Amino acid sequence: MEKTYIKRDLEETIYKNLNKGKVIILYGPRRSGKTTLVQHLFTGKNIPYLYLNCREKRIQEVIMPDSLKLKAVIGKYQNIIFDEAQYLDAPGEVLSVLIDTFPKLNIIASGSSSFELSGRVREPVTGRNLPYYLFPLSYHEIEKHFPATDINFYVDQILRFGAYPEVFQYSTIDEKIHYLQILTDDYLYKDILEFERVKQSKKLRDLLVALSLQVGSEVSYSELAGTLSVDRKTIEYFIDLLEKTYVVFRLYPFSRNLRSEINRKIKVYFYDNGVRNALINNFNTLNIRSDSGALFENYFISEMVKQNINKLYKSNFYFWRTYSQKEIDLIEEKEGTLFAYESKYSDKRGIPKATLDEFHKTYPRSIVTIVSPNSLLDVLKSESNKS
Repeated sequence: MEKTYIKRDLEETIYKNLNKGKVIILYGPRRSGKTTLVQHLFTGKNIPYLYLNCREKRIQEVIMPDSLKLKAVIGKYQNIIFDEAQYLDAPGEVLSVLIDTFPKLNIIASGSSSFELSGRVREPVTGRNLPYYLFPLSYHEIEKHFPATDINFYVDQILRFGAYPEVFQYSTIDEKIHYLQILTDDYLYKDILEFERVKQSKKLRDLLVALSLQVGSEVSYSELAGTLSVDRKTIEYFIDLLEKTYVVFRLYPFSRNLRSEINRKIKVYFYDNGVRNALINNFNTLNIRSDSGALFENYFISEMVKQNINKLYKSNFYFWRTYSQKEIDLIEEKEGTLFAYESKYSDKRGIPKATLDEFHKTYPRSIVTIVSPNSLLDVLKSESNKS
């Protein structure tokens, strides 16, 4: 199968930051396309580079924090890629020695989440690194690659199968499902199980299934602990690890400590819809699903969060809900302004007037937007243009 390269938005950002005496570190979940991106960064412009696959034992044996030995390895190359750098014994020290001794080199280190979890990189190169995060394909990347006439089809496909790059290389539903099953059964747990040596892998799986079934709903640590027969601290610990390995992320309630606003429970969303659907083994078409609204909500909010991560000036994201059951899916707080978003898979549904009135009364300068599949592109482009 000949693979088609879908250009990533980070490609130009990284390219613009070469030749600045900084180590570029690319984090992200496994299979998100980090290796393809860093190689295409140079091959696409016919620039010579040295690619070092740090998973290989022979590479691990010769890469060490010694300037003379490193020089012998890199030779005359000016562009060096350390792929899966977390497999090196001392990745941070290696990068530090290289950038200190050879400041004109362009050094890119990529690694899965355990690269960051280990804490062995940031400290040695503090102030001399530029971190970036690569996730599955964004809506913007997909929209640029495929014909405009097909975009609604691909939105429905993303809600079912997610946006990992390899999913788009398969033409049949069976192939997509098989890939996602392998992804969730293998790569999904690999960082956590390898790095943290989590013993309760079944409990972790059960937690993921429980979170999958509660997408869009509020989550209680205590209730999850009771359901899984573990203590609350274990639930918080597992969710923290899942967040650090880019499987899920948390939204906290927005509250100005008003008595009418809920501020205790959280919401948990998945970075990729396909992973969520694989966990509950449901890839049915949207017209026969009861969770199509939750799927669209998860996708929209994950796109907003992912888009925010690599920005210089970041927003804060929350959800809003009152004790009288009035709620809005996403609140973005940026430079003193509140932007509220309510996701609706169907264009025919809006925000209840009572909810809108109370929110505007409480936060009169806020801006409220309803997001549907038909308005998704405009909303995400508007968000991208915010500094």
